[in-house]
Amino acid sequence: MIDGVKTKSLRVIPDERGRLAEMLRSDDDIFIKFGQCYMTTTYPGVVKAWHFHKIQTDNFVAITGMFKVALYDDRKDSPTHGEVNEFFLGDFNATLLQIPPGVYHGWKCISEREGIVVNVSTETYNYDEPDEYRLPFDTDKIPYNWDIQFG
Repeated sequence: MIDGVKTKSLRVIPDERGRLAEMLRSDDDIFIKFGQCYMTTTYPGVVKAWHFHKIQTDNFVAITGMFKVALYDDRKDSPTHGEVNEFFLGDFNATLLQIPPGVYHGWKCISEREGIVVNVSTETYNYDEPDEYRLPFDTDKIPYNWDIQFG
C-alpha cells in the first residue's frame, strides 16, 4: 500500500427502513480534521483523473455505484515512490479511502448507473488558489491503464 494511504471498512447497518453507515467520526484513528464535505457524481464509463493536493487529505466513500479508484505515489521522498494502488469501492465494498497529500488519484465509474462519491476533506476549497494539480487521465507519467482488465 502506498505510504500514508489508509482504508476503513464501513459497518453497514440495514433494517426494514433502509440502512445506515458511519463514514468518518472524529474519534476514528484515521481522522485528521474537518475542512468540508461534498458529493460528486460520475456517469458510467467516465474517468475522472488525475489530480493531487499539496495540503489536503481526502476521505472518499462511494455511496452508490461502483468505482475503480487508482492512486499513484509521485512523492520523491516517499518509501513507496512510483507505486500504483487500485481499489474497488462502492455498493459491494463499503470502504472509506484516505488519500494523503502528494498522491495522484482518480477513478472510473464501472457500474451501469451514475455513481456518487462523498469526500470529507481536511481543507476547504480555495476558489482563488485551488490546492489541485492535474494531469490528463491518459498521461504517460503515470503507469496505469483505465481499460477493463480481463483476467
